[in-house]
Amino acid sequence: MELNHEKVLSILPDRKCDAHKGDFGRVLLLCGSRGFTGAAALAAMGALRSGAGLVYLGVPESIYAIEAVKLTEAIVFPLPDEGGKLSTDAVAEVLEKLPQMDAVLIGCGLGQSESTYLVTRAVLENAKCPVVVDADGINVLAKHKDILRERHYPTILTPHAGEFARLGGGDPVTFAKDTDCILLLKGHRTVITDGGQIYVNQTGNPGMAVGGSGDVLAGIIVSLIGQGIEPLTAAACGAWLHGAAGDICEKEIGQYGMLPTDMVKVLPRLLK
Repeated sequence: MELNHEKVLSILPDRKCDAHKGDFGRVLLLCGSRGFTGAAALAAMGALRSGAGLVYLGVPESIYAIEAVKLTEAIVFPLPDEGGKLSTDAVAEVLEKLPQMDAVLIGCGLGQSESTYLVTRAVLENAKCPVVVDADGINVLAKHKDILRERHYPTILTPHAGEFARLGGGDPVTFAKDTDCILLLKGHRTVITDGGQIYVNQTGNPGMAVGGSGDVLAGIIVSLIGQGIEPLTAAACGAWLHGAAGDICEKEIGQYGMLPTDMVKVLPRLLK
């Protein structure tokens, strides 16, 4: 699969004049923990700036006030908290929201603990929609890949090289086949594959190698899926848009000073 700006824009769904916000996707993000509030905010802004109609962000109660101040357009809500991370008591509340959602993102800045593993597992076992798993969502599943094979709905994993190694590593195509997942392996040339089709992204630059960049990417992908784009195509388009935004920032700001928030600001120009 090869993408360029014109192709990506052609894949985006048309927006009818009588549409309402629900037509553009309801997406649930379960992200953030004490000390990692930026990850949740960046993922939410990535989703909002790439067209999601309704972005729900569930965070540990201890960081709720921070996220609510950071985010005006997202629907931020607190979840039961233990030590600054989601507690197992959050599972019931999360399960109540899942049936309303078109796509879910879990993991950005979530932290690693037994409770975050149990929340992640509950989402994967119960969500009847595509789920994007990033960062700590991936880390807590490293020893539990059987959960991935048992899902009957699309799962998109977005690891960098270190996280992929913790999952077992190896050949990306083989891994995607064995786990029945869509794998987006981040790197100099990001590889996206479902074990059959393969896409190698050509956009992006070293200035994007900064904390928070991957959170924006995860938000873009869940947004595109929520808007009705097929998950493999959404992952590939998300990688292209993310890298293209970084390339614009490189030209206008330079690699040394560009930030993920700059990439978020550029997204509407790419989507226009």
